[in-house]
Amino acid sequence: MPTLQPPSSQHLRGALLGLGSAALFGLSAPLAKLLLGSVSPILLAGLLYLGAAGGLWFYRALGPGSREAHLQRQDLPKLATLILAGGVAAPVFMLFGLQRVTALTGSLLLNLEAPLTVLMAVIIFHEHLGRHAAAATACILGGALVLQLASGKLGADAVGVCLLAAACLCWALDNNLTQRLSLRDPFAIVRRKTLVAGVVNTGLGLFVAHGQLPPPSFLCGALALGCVSYGISVVLDAYALRAIGAAREAAYFATAPFVGAIASVALFGDSLGVFDVVAMGFMALGVGILVRERHCHRHVHERLDHEHLHEHDDHHHHQHGPGDPPGAPHNHRHIHPPQVHDHSHVPDAHHRHKH
Repeated sequence: MPTLQPPSSQHLRGALLGLGSAALFGLSAPLAKLLLGSVSPILLAGLLYLGAAGGLWFYRALGPGSREAHLQRQDLPKLATLILAGGVAAPVFMLFGLQRVTALTGSLLLNLEAPLTVLMAVIIFHEHLGRHAAAATACILGGALVLQLASGKLGADAVGVCLLAAACLCWALDNNLTQRLSLRDPFAIVRRKTLVAGVVNTGLGLFVAHGQLPPPSFLCGALALGCVSYGISVVLDAYALRAIGAAREAAYFATAPFVGAIASVALFGDSLGVFDVVAMGFMALGVGILVRERHCHRHVHERLDHEHLHEHDDHHHHQHGPGDPPGAPHNHRHIHPPQVHDHSHVPDAHHRHKH
């Protein structure tokens, strides 16, 4: 039975990665709001992702080579779906939604991504969620409900709310599919996602704008924002998904709207009312519960044959052949024999067992 104790090292590492990703992404909503007056939402979405793709491809070209597992042919359906949902559709929904709400409301409504990711992980992808994590999700949903009650005051309308909710649903699917591919090279996944999304949305945006590009200063700003908030942020998010699973990662990423809300106050002079503070309080309580959750019980590992970057820890006791790479961590195909033990764990690729 899970207890509220300090998180394990893997949980802590995943939490830090998730929080870092959230902080970088949280800045995107209010800053994108500044750019929306000069360009269509579709073109801006494309430029943001082109900035992300450019930064990641530039880093890979100049940085060290990857030791991660390569994408395989059987990964293509999941990769194509997450690119379409999270890379093409979601940012367009978000930017059209931001046109109809205030920057503060938009930043806070994006917190719906967290509970939608959790619900999808549990219901569709059968990821385990204990009672403490369920209570945390209820707190986050309660905060979103409080925000909805105050939406008229904050300048939201039904269409804007629905568009932002649709964006969050697309990103929830993206998160869960990325988690299923997270043992592959995260850079490879995100580079392909951002490149395809950038090319498709920029092409559509230029078609709508009749081929007219925005001024160079605007282009530089959009590309730089995309590099940070859609490039570095999404890579950190992929590593967090690998470490702690989709449901728990969503809780840490739920801090992104907090960063966006604070930036909105600074940039646009939006004020925080009573409902805003109550909503933030519920959401923060949910995140806090998940941070303290610890899941530990006796469990069975079935035989598993796969390939990923790993070290020889308690789950990786195997012999190396002459062609396997030296040093650690390293990547090669290996077999996990059946094993029964008891330790604190999260629903990563090695702990997708029944409860």
